[in-house]
Amino acid sequence: MSGRAIRIIIAALLIGSGALAESPSAPASGGVSIGQRIADYAETFIGRPYDTDPLGEYVRREVVVADERVDCMYLTFRAIELALSSSPEEAVEKALELRFPGRGRMENGRIVNYDERFQYGEDMIDSGKFGREITAKLGPTTAIAGSRGRGSVRILDRATAIAAVPALSSGDIIYFIKDPAKRVVGEIVGHIGFVSRETTLKPAGTVYLIHAGGRKKSGGSVKKVSLEDYLTNMQFIGIRITRFEQAAASLLMRRD
Repeated sequence: MSGRAIRIIIAALLIGSGALAESPSAPASGGVSIGQRIADYAETFIGRPYDTDPLGEYVRREVVVADERVDCMYLTFRAIELALSSSPEEAVEKALELRFPGRGRMENGRIVNYDERFQYGEDMIDSGKFGREITAKLGPTTAIAGSRGRGSVRILDRATAIAAVPALSSGDIIYFIKDPAKRVVGEIVGHIGFVSRETTLKPAGTVYLIHAGGRKKSGGSVKKVSLEDYLTNMQFIGIRITRFEQAAASLLMRRD
């Protein structure tokens, strides 16, 4: 089946379910870098309620689009998929590619292999599908105990992360690292968010974090907050960062 035929089928399924109507409006994209597109799409979710389903609504419902409520991993997936696409149905195809170490499979409008999805932020980093890791380029790193087959991982500790804020760009993905003593199921990454660098409002250059701020037991919403303030007060011990480079992202956007 051709790529065009697949897009037509996906569009029909989405329109029939009302999913396209619920999706965020596309921000202006003329001449905008891929990083800025990612940040702009993330910003369209600000104020969306936090997804309190422990599994994730999109997983439980076996769908790609579940924009009514979002957690940090869904927000990461969705903003990137939209930024790399030129239409809502193309974003669905990107989801099948990006949400899995391999590829998602859709049958009758439902994802049938979500058990194979990315469930750990560290696996997303190591896959290379979410940009190139730039952690070590931003400052001296600290080794901490790894898990799930990783002997150790290198992170920016809190102080180094704060010092690195001026070097971050819109669309950079920040993975917040848990204290190894607080891991529950071997997870290294405890939260994910996007960098958004203010360019139009004063004070220009202010760096923000856009993230789904909440807890599965109590809820929350997508927020835009000062990144430096968040790093100063966070419960995590450090961060890792990935960045989509323009050339690589352009290749992904052209792939059918």
